Amino acid sequence: MDSIKTEIQGRLWITKQDHSFIGRGRVELLEKIAQYGSIAKAAKAMKMSYKAAWDAIDAMNNLAQEPLVRCSSGGKGGGGTQVTEYGRQLIATFRAIEAEHQQFLEQLSQQIEKFDHFYQLMKHINMSTSARNQFIGTVTHIKIGQVNAEIVLKLKGDDHIVATITQESVKRLGLQEGSEAYVLIKAPHVILVPTDSELEFSARNRLCGKVTRLIGGDAVNAEVVLELSGGNTLKAVVTQEAVTELAIKEGQALCGIIKASHVILAVKKPR
Repeated sequence: MDSIKTEIQGRLWITKQDHSFIGRGRVELLEKIAQYGSIAKAAKAMKMSYKAAWDAIDAMNNLAQEPLVRCSSGGKGGGGTQVTEYGRQLIATFRAIEAEHQQFLEQLSQQIEKFDHFYQLMKHINMSTSARNQFIGTVTHIKIGQVNAEIVLKLKGDDHIVATITQESVKRLGLQEGSEAYVLIKAPHVILVPTDSELEFSARNRLCGKVTRLIGGDAVNAEVVLELSGGNTLKAVVTQEAVTELAIKEGQALCGIIKASHVILAVKKPR
């Protein structure tokens, strides 16, 4: 009977707080951006949609200590997209780890002589939600009320977010000052207003930044992406009428208003 070569194969992912950060596909996307200086050309080379490429970049930038990709528009050079020095270092580090990982798998494969069953030894669970905005925050303050609790979290930079959840949820999530938690906000729950608006809002959260992308979407709605001071990106889905009334365009300064009750908190499950 012919011998059948048995090999162990695996995929390498770098995670932050059990949240997918970067893997081979995202590294290849960064490499294509560095090569072409364009998100659109990089997405085409990767055979992925322009929107999917941007979503991947936003996810990486939101979890990274520093931005991995920067975009510029206009100017003498005509604008473009660049991978930052931090991003290039990350690419090099990942490729080095990947080479070591492959060598480890090859050595492990050589030690297998026979087996009866395959077992899945490890499985990374990605958090999949419908919320377009996902951040990591650190709890700085918890105020307990009669029924609900007010949780204040610090995001990257000087941005803070306030969430109102039940006391039961505070206990179930094990929240305390210094704990880290995911902050989830659905894009339709983000209301955009000018930074110099004279109106006062009852909503507790006000995150300000500049418009980096305006995606037409359909005849009714559009997606607006703000780059916040700390490097996070905030997505809002607004009507085309609102885009016209606010004269929204790239580079414009706007603020996203979010009710504390619309902020969802999540933590990783204990092992």
